[in-house]
Amino acid sequence: MKGVRMDNRYREDLNWASEHHAERFELYPNQWIAVYHQQVVAHGKSGAVVEQEAEHTTDQPETEIPVYYVDSLDTVWVMGTSNTTVR
Repeated sequence: MKGVRMDNRYREDLNWASEHHAERFELYPNQWIAVYHQQVVAHGKSGAVVEQEAEHTTDQPETEIPVYYVDSLDTVWVMGTSNTTVR
């Protein structure tokens, strides 16, 4: 499991994703999404692939890009946080 660096931008991106979760659920149901600067920069069925795509797209290390699984309207699973719900 990767270590997560919770700087302000990371928190802001994670908060943005959480606040817009219903919209993300409509667009990306049952998929992993990566958020950077309040935009979805990668999505797909494999969290590892989404991390790699996000790292390539943003030129940022994967540890600085929130990646979470959109599986329902009331649960958010975040990679790198011991698979705990944050919503």
